[in-house]
Amino acid sequence: MRHGKTQWNLEGRFQGAGGDSELLTASYQQMIQVGRYLRPVAFQHAYASPIKRARVTAQRVIKAAHQRVPLTLLSQLEEFHLGKLEGMAFTDAQKQFPEELAAFHDHPDQYRTDRIGGETFEEVIARMTPAIQRIVAANDDPQANVLVVSHGAALNAEINALLGTPIADLRKRGGLRNTSLTILETTDGGQTFNLLDWNNTSFLTAAATPTDTI
Repeated sequence: MRHGKTQWNLEGRFQGAGGDSELLTASYQQMIQVGRYLRPVAFQHAYASPIKRARVTAQRVIKAAHQRVPLTLLSQLEEFHLGKLEGMAFTDAQKQFPEELAAFHDHPDQYRTDRIGGETFEEVIARMTPAIQRIVAANDDPQANVLVVSHGAALNAEINALLGTPIADLRKRGGLRNTSLTILETTDGGQTFNLLDWNNTSFLTAAATPTDTI
């Protein structure tokens, strides 16, 4: 699950692991809607990025789902570290770093961080995948469900990587909306994953806007 929408999301600003603007008031209602949707699903454990917007989203969703499950915070689930892009308006970043932004959005295999700092797609995947594998190993009941709450760009990269998507094609499924759900299934201990649902927001009553999705 991607966290709820924040002020920087609304303003069209880069918000990586080094930035954490406030969640919008409307996002709390959407967290309740997600939780209600998930009530029929019995979760064994929940995991979240420790960054406030993801942590609070996880806490509110678990509460709204009427579930008493442990919540573990894992730094490996943080958003991309974005270096100089952190907090920049998309329009300003486009003027200053056009090549990097073009690669970030459309050609992940060509994304370089020499000028801006932060992490590449390969580096994000390299830190997230072991965390996902540990989560799978810790919840080895074949019927176990776990909730993972993280961030748009990092989730997009990691989910696609778990599905075996080449780095160059990571963005081809499109973006993830705030408070969206994507469902993966593994039946072999996390060696392979199947995609059951992508960017599901059917439970949200608010109409989507361009700033909802990354």
